[in-house]
Amino acid sequence: MKKLLLSGILTLILSSAIVISAQSNSSPLFRKNPNYEKMNSLFNIYKTKQADIVFLGNSLTAGVDWSELLGRCNAIGRGIPSDILTGFLERLDDIIRLKPKIVFIMGGINDIYNWTPVDEIYFNYLKIISKLQSKKIIPVITLVTYAAKNYAKDWGGTPEVNAGRNREIDKLNKMLKNYALRNNIDYIDLNELMSTADGFIDEKYTWDGLHYNAEGYKIWAAEIEKILSKYKL
Repeated sequence: MKKLLLSGILTLILSSAIVISAQSNSSPLFRKNPNYEKMNSLFNIYKTKQADIVFLGNSLTAGVDWSELLGRCNAIGRGIPSDILTGFLERLDDIIRLKPKIVFIMGGINDIYNWTPVDEIYFNYLKIISKLQSKKIIPVITLVTYAAKNYAKDWGGTPEVNAGRNREIDKLNKMLKNYALRNNIDYIDLNELMSTADGFIDEKYTWDGLHYNAEGYKIWAAEIEKILSKYKL
């Protein structure tokens, strides 16, 4: 009986060790993005210690110099190409340490193209909003913009796939817009200004079917200025 008991305990210990080992070897999806650690290491050595206006996002946020675009020295970007909302959450304390008055959030497109369920994306977005509000920071939602019909055609993208992803974008945006309206949160809907009648981003605003060109950023900046004016920032 003792041998049997010891054998059972040993099996349990070994099984637990295997589970712990497997967990330690796994890493969250956002950490598999090579841009994540690279950009965070740069953010950590930047001299800016406080900024009134912060842009939290992915490659769309990283694609422009915000202080130059807006002509404001108190505006900075914290965008990481390919980042997803769990990555935003992981680095949110770094955003809060900047003591911003307002944070413009642009995220979700990479989650959608990673086939993350819309409900999961939405709840992660709400966590970001809630944490910012708990620190008396104004959150602004930038609804996710569409992909173009022929986005990523050189590596397997098709109009059908992009149309399907855009319908997921519609689902997420509807949820975010309704939440914003219910909770008196500002939001920016660039699809109203930059999309085609058949539900794709107009390619005249993008250089690759997804990422904005100068004309796209010009439109975004104008919408941002309306909100900054509202808050006298």
